[in-house]
Amino acid sequence: MPPSASFRVTVVFSPEPRTVREWILQVEPGTVVSQALARVDGLPVDLSPVSYRIGIWNKAVELTQPLCAHDRIEVYRALKVDPKVARRERFVQQGRRSAGLFAKKKPS
Repeated sequence: MPPSASFRVTVVFSPEPRTVREWILQVEPGTVVSQALARVDGLPVDLSPVSYRIGIWNKAVELTQPLCAHDRIEVYRALKVDPKVARRERFVQQGRRSAGLFAKKKPS
């Protein structure tokens, strides 16, 4: 690929559970994450590190990270519930005999 050619990156954001929005952008070499995100319509206006985290292919990055061809920029929402706490609560609701190692197995 010639050094001056543009390349594709994907921006992915999930505004709510079970909903995913995806945008494909053509960017120039030297473009950083913040510049790519500024070009996307429909993202939250406030991309502060307190509210959202940013990653490329599931690895956290800074907004100043330069982009490479085929990068997938992911915007992560804050978790409402700690996954460990949610699992414990499900276990208590299901009861000891119907979850995990203690579940009764049906004969095949």
